Amino acid sequence: MSAKAAAGSGPAVSPKAAADPMLEAWEVFRQEKDGDPMRHGGSVMAPDAVLAVHYARELYGRRQESVALWVVRRADIHDLADPDLLQPPLDRSFKKPGGYVMRDKLAAARLQSGQAKPKARSSRPTRPAEKADR
Repeated sequence: MSAKAAAGSGPAVSPKAAADPMLEAWEVFRQEKDGDPMRHGGSVMAPDAVLAVHYARELYGRRQESVALWVVRRADIHDLADPDLLQPPLDRSFKKPGGYVMRDKLAAARLQSGQAKPKARSSRPTRPAEKADR
């Protein structure tokens, strides 16, 4: 195994292992510290899940650089690249934070109805009686 693969910076797949029909590719996702998202760490070649977990633990967990590991058979990962499935048919921008801007909707409604924008109210109204008491 190369030093690069052992360091966890790339996939741990040797040319001989890739050609072996008994070995499967397993993708390793790791979490560096609690609360962090899981990130792809690399891949290992193993004949079964037990050895894949062992190899992943050796490559990505023995120096305490990960607090959690996910090991997934590459064949079980499904690619979702169909643009029709990724783009919703309806505008659902109101479900996203900041996606629903009320100001623009109000301006369009005012324009359609022909009303002018109301003047801004002052933060504290001043009364003549308050001025005289001071």
